[in-house]
Amino acid sequence: MFNAFKTRWSEDGGYREVLVIAVPLILSTGAWSLLLFVDRMFLSWYSSEAIAAAMPAGMASFAMMCLFIGTAAYVNTFVAQYFGAGEEENIGAVIWQGIYFSCLSIFLVVPAYLLAEKFFALVGHAQSLQLLEVDYFKLLMYSAVFVVLNNTLSSFFSGLGKTMVVMWVSILITVINIILDYIFIFGKLGFSEMGIRGAATATNIAVITGSIVLLVLIFRRKNRDRFQLLSAWKFDKSLFNRLVYFGFPNGLRLFIDMSAFTAFLMFVGTLGTRELAASNIAFNINALSFLPMVGLMIGVAVVVGQRLGENKPHLAEKATWSAVHIALAFFGALALLYLSIPEVFIYPFTLNDGLDDMQGSVEMIVVLLKFIAFFGMFDALFLVFLGALEGAGDTRFIMKMSFVISGLLLIVPCYLYIKYFQANIYVLWSIITLNVILYCLVFFMRFYKGPWKTMRVID
Repeated sequence: MFNAFKTRWSEDGGYREVLVIAVPLILSTGAWSLLLFVDRMFLSWYSSEAIAAAMPAGMASFAMMCLFIGTAAYVNTFVAQYFGAGEEENIGAVIWQGIYFSCLSIFLVVPAYLLAEKFFALVGHAQSLQLLEVDYFKLLMYSAVFVVLNNTLSSFFSGLGKTMVVMWVSILITVINIILDYIFIFGKLGFSEMGIRGAATATNIAVITGSIVLLVLIFRRKNRDRFQLLSAWKFDKSLFNRLVYFGFPNGLRLFIDMSAFTAFLMFVGTLGTRELAASNIAFNINALSFLPMVGLMIGVAVVVGQRLGENKPHLAEKATWSAVHIALAFFGALALLYLSIPEVFIYPFTLNDGLDDMQGSVEMIVVLLKFIAFFGMFDALFLVFLGALEGAGDTRFIMKMSFVISGLLLIVPCYLYIKYFQANIYVLWSIITLNVILYCLVFFMRFYKGPWKTMRVID
């Protein structure tokens, strides 16, 4: 068995090849998960209403930007395939097209900001929650364009396989955000106490700082010369259209998934503040495992994109199965921890009298972590197969399945259940569990059948 592992570690498409690319990305998204965890922990210390309002409003802002984020992030696949094909002269041009596309997101940010009050009024949460949700959402809009831009800029490095750069910038953003969170939320070092507004302000400063750092790193002399970053600044209609053709379905998929998840949280919020706060905390604990798996997904997309650029689909397939083994090992260990010592994960949210005003919330979170321990394994596998299909360019299939599975088979059942039955939080969580399992099975079958092996996004 050890010899088999040793062989799979060192050979092409093996564990080493995947982990060299994926580990910095896993640490990068892991840093984001830590950021969100600490952010929500501070808010739970501040007030139960603040933690209840933060996740729906934060998810709503992210879901709104997903069309642009998903398309901009698809620069990663273009860079990976150009690099694998040895066409480095085209990489500068696709980065510029991603920058131009990122700037277009301003046309969505402005109306979203102006309509925030009406949107959260339609959701129907308690008035005190609505005020906090609107404040948090509107403040996050100030850095929304930079969130999109960061996905374009980090795709330059991840597509080239230089994922350590992405990791260190993410860590920088996380450290800045956590420090400013504590200062602004609780009013330290002479600053006024800002509560949930402080959390949004800290995020804005950290995200904008990340954009500046990435721009400086990309436009260093060695990159300017190698990838023609200065001479390729002009708008390229053909390349821009190709980026949108392949990337927009990816953005639409992300938008559908995040909108469905946001709607799920809104449905939970109609049950009460305790149920919403418990679900928010459970999902934030899950982020400790989910977001690192997103890093693995991006790593798989890079490896698959580079191998397909080299016209070696068999190695792309082998690398994907190596990632499946890694995902099972990682989340399997974490699932055991969720089941055996859930109180350890919940404890930080109970410090400084957090959750004391919501009786029974800790017991509820313990049960929700059991759901996560079960469906998280399927979620991890789904993300691996999703990364492989995205790395090939199979984005239209991904988009269609997201519409069916998230749009029709999550939102509709939850809505009907809330409307016509005496709703229970555990039934809602059972619905989202079945949804994740279905996602995993559908994307596994698509990957197994193999039409993605002949796909390419570059000329």
